[in-house]
Amino acid sequence: MRRMLVAVTAAAAFACVASLSAVAAQPASHGREYYLALGDSLARGAQPNAKGTTVPTNQGYANDLKAKEKSRFHHLALKNLGCLGETTTTMLKGGTCKYRLGSQLNQAVAFLRAHKRHIAFVTIDIGANDVDGCLKGTSVNQKCLAKGVKSIETNLPKIAAALRKTAGPKVPIIGMTYYDPFLAAWLQGSSGRQLAAESQLLAKSVNSDISSAYHSKRVTIADVARASHTYKPFSDKTTLKGKKVPVAVADICELTWMCAPAPRGPNIHANATGYSKIAAVFAKLL
Repeated sequence: MRRMLVAVTAAAAFACVASLSAVAAQPASHGREYYLALGDSLARGAQPNAKGTTVPTNQGYANDLKAKEKSRFHHLALKNLGCLGETTTTMLKGGTCKYRLGSQLNQAVAFLRAHKRHIAFVTIDIGANDVDGCLKGTSVNQKCLAKGVKSIETNLPKIAAALRKTAGPKVPIIGMTYYDPFLAAWLQGSSGRQLAAESQLLAKSVNSDISSAYHSKRVTIADVARASHTYKPFSDKTTLKGKKVPVAVADICELTWMCAPAPRGPNIHANATGYSKIAAVFAKLL
């Protein structure tokens, strides 16, 4: 269990120091439509490399979604502003990745304005890093959770409102809920099962807050949490490598790096299969 948490902490620490090349808004190319991807490490397709270091990849859900939708949109181009380690606070104010206009939201708003009539759709995932550090041992740090939830409740409506106002009423903007990587702790014995139960409750609460914020600003919700069976009772079992385990746990093992051997695992990020599934959830809403 300790090894799992250390690995997750290490991945988060790397994400916090990762930087993104500045992206300046350019005049619209009239023969092209844009898919604007926003968010944290999931938007960047982050996965562990052979040494176990979390790095951006071209196998993320944004890449997969562009591939799925390119036949429906004229010359679809992906503009990905996602940032490893981004929180709702840093998306608003900056401080994690480098952007020419100071923050991911400022850069996104500028891009939407520059390409006003050429935005096909926008996706966003943000909020997980506000609360990921609140799981301690086999319990939830309630003070940490309260602070993280307050940040989400305060910041996410502002982010969603700015995107909707700038994009206009007709551009599809889709925000996702999160799967729960800590469900994998169920495999680590009784203390791990307690942590998994705590994390499941936390995921449901945080995803509810995220959904409410998006809904209030007319942002469509891609319910990745339900698609990955995050809330399924642990009594619902399936077979994983010859053993009976909860469906929710099996899905996390199959869709993320949480159950992979070292040095790549355990890691909270989706694998190629997981990102493909996330992309499919978004695609159903376009």
